[in-house]
Amino acid sequence: MAVPRLRVPAVPQSRVAGAGVSDEVELYHRTYTTLLRSTGETRLRVLEPSHRAMRSSLHPLAGEPAPDLGAFVYATHRLPAGIHAAHVVVMGQDAAVFARHGVGPLADWEPEEAPARRRHWYAGPDGVLAVLLASASDLDDLVPTLVAFQLEWNKLHALVLTVQPPAGDALDAAWCAQAVGGLEDDWHRVADAWAGELRAFLEAVAAKRLDLRVRMLGGSQAGYARMTRRWWDPIQATLREQGLEDRPLYFVSSNPHSLVNLVTATARSREAEIVRWVERHGAPELRDELERFRSGAAEGAWENFLYFAARGLFDEHPDSLELHRRRNDEERAVGVTHLSSTTALRVSAQVVALDRLDPTGLDPRLGGPDPAACEGVVVNIEYPLGVAAYNVLREVAESTDRLRGVYVLGKAATLNAAVGDVLISSVIHDEHSGSTYWLDNAFSFDDLAPFLRFGSGLDNQRAVTVKSTFLQNREYLDFYYREAFTVVEMEAGPYCDAVYEVADVDRYPVGEAVNFAKLPIDFGVIHYASDTPYTQARTLGARGLSYHGMDSTYASSLAILRRIFTLEGALAPSSRGG
Repeated sequence: MAVPRLRVPAVPQSRVAGAGVSDEVELYHRTYTTLLRSTGETRLRVLEPSHRAMRSSLHPLAGEPAPDLGAFVYATHRLPAGIHAAHVVVMGQDAAVFARHGVGPLADWEPEEAPARRRHWYAGPDGVLAVLLASASDLDDLVPTLVAFQLEWNKLHALVLTVQPPAGDALDAAWCAQAVGGLEDDWHRVADAWAGELRAFLEAVAAKRLDLRVRMLGGSQAGYARMTRRWWDPIQATLREQGLEDRPLYFVSSNPHSLVNLVTATARSREAEIVRWVERHGAPELRDELERFRSGAAEGAWENFLYFAARGLFDEHPDSLELHRRRNDEERAVGVTHLSSTTALRVSAQVVALDRLDPTGLDPRLGGPDPAACEGVVVNIEYPLGVAAYNVLREVAESTDRLRGVYVLGKAATLNAAVGDVLISSVIHDEHSGSTYWLDNAFSFDDLAPFLRFGSGLDNQRAVTVKSTFLQNREYLDFYYREAFTVVEMEAGPYCDAVYEVADVDRYPVGEAVNFAKLPIDFGVIHYASDTPYTQARTLGARGLSYHGMDSTYASSLAILRRIFTLEGALAPSSRGG
């Protein structure tokens, strides 16, 4: 079947011609991609002028002497804790590439973590940090983040040297805001990122001015494809071992918890234990919410509360390793298999055999489906970043000719809504391919409305897939907003490119408008608003979604599962309508 291409401009002609909308963004992108073709090291400070000139909406004070703590904290959460002690950051596709260039072996180096980005980092001798990249999007994400961190660190370095920190408890967020600059709330966030040690942070800033160098070890599309295949091989082996390889497959890109919680009784069967944990160890806001449930004043869903609170029980309990082992055993017994990743594509997955689920363990909001009537299998992955989404879905589609549905649930910035709202798009423009896709989205407002308690559901939206959170400025966002694009995200476009290749004999088009009205698979895209770029993304940069924020995640996950059960003929007709 050929996918029809609409012979109209994919985006307004003024955008194609540039018209000054994103010249600075394009210049910045071209600068670091060409510099990193070098086989040697590049000083990060070479990129600082173009980073400042871009006037990123995420880093509006980049060119000002005053600190931009919002951008600094955002970057801090996406880099390992040891970044300020590094001298050079080496980037590559896999450990073998590093070994060939005499870096490593990475297996002997100390692994490091970045709280808000799933990447493999390794700390080596002499201030060398190595990082594995999963796609070209990782480069677009990582380089501006490093530049933003260095710019703000060095601003703070100069400012801190001009003040004398007070002794004792007088050194707090209020003092830092008054003496160094920035908002007191931002300094609280800095303290959180440094385990509450503001004094240790100021001492580290005062001790060193950053002059990071970066080095790229090759990199090719074929290399990313090979790495994606290595990531997929264990999942395909699991399907084969469990006799699921020839079944209809539903691909879901979401998160590692919501679908699993909805189809197993792991959290709901531990209700009393979870409640005791909240009473004794829960955060104050979680204990307050528990009291509201007891008094009947709570607005949220009790199941969502249990799912959210269960994370604390499983992750912070003294016997957490044993609890996780028992949980995995229980879930495997009802058809759910968890798979982690050891490749640069740090994306976990779950394989769910629908007919092996225990009907008594399903979330009651699913409408009482009959798992025994299901033939299909769900492969749920933790959503990847940017172009890695295309590589993943193309690999999945190459491995089976029984792909029945593709459902994407991800985070997005919103230009017209609030954090926690659910956004359903009918048009997606992809900045990578330059193509615009017109969707017959599998989901609408009615599919989510019964399950949304806090946020709003907005369908018929338009989304733009950008290359990086930093590679946007106010003019860039204003342009898209004038064209009615209100959802800004990073994965939907590459997924659309891959879906095109599922349906057509050609490679995905470049710079065209494509009608997805008639596809051989069911296709749905849902985003939940996690930040607002016009407010410098302070929500997402500061923290993950709270218990209230999970309302949109679970409403969307319920809609996806109900859609799958409906296609499988396992959901009673009376339960299918919104």
